[in-house]
Amino acid sequence: MKYIIATHNAHKLQEISRILEPLGIEAVTDRQLGMELPEVEETGTTFAENAYIKAEAACRFSGLPAIADDSGLVVDALGGRPGVYSARYGGEGLDDNDRNNLLLQELRDVPAGQRQARFVSAVCCVFPNGDTLATEGTVEGEIGYAAAGKNGFGYDPLFYVGERTTAEMSAAEKDAISHRGRALEAFSVKLQEYLKK
Repeated sequence: MKYIIATHNAHKLQEISRILEPLGIEAVTDRQLGMELPEVEETGTTFAENAYIKAEAACRFSGLPAIADDSGLVVDALGGRPGVYSARYGGEGLDDNDRNNLLLQELRDVPAGQRQARFVSAVCCVFPNGDTLATEGTVEGEIGYAAAGKNGFGYDPLFYVGERTTAEMSAAEKDAISHRGRALEAFSVKLQEYLKK
């Protein structure tokens, strides 16, 4: 059985493939199927809404069960920003480094102990019969004062879990605590239950 994964992010595809493989499910992308999913506008106000929008569009277009995730960084001192705009924070044309610098600038007057944040991942699967499965995972941490570490991507160099940023962790260490890993773990349990029906 093939499930289409609504992403062009190789890292996400690998993570989702690892979860689906033991269930006898092959994770494929639109390109592997010789098609191109239309770009959808992520108009949701939550990660869960955006994951559903992407999965529903991919399912409708391909006729296959479709899985999508939406994830980002939520900073308490910024009222939850960047939130669903994490990848587009500060507008078009900024790279990860620019977005990290913008975040540090916005938090410049926020003292230690008030820099709590979390990474959130919402995973959604939409089936051709209209059924949906949805899960969410989070990892709690704090925003540091300067970038540290060369691993990871996005806001990892600023996001401390304990004494280290997620950019200072190995891929295995990060996977063990990651928001997407937790969301996918919960999704795997739900999917196994669903497939038994």
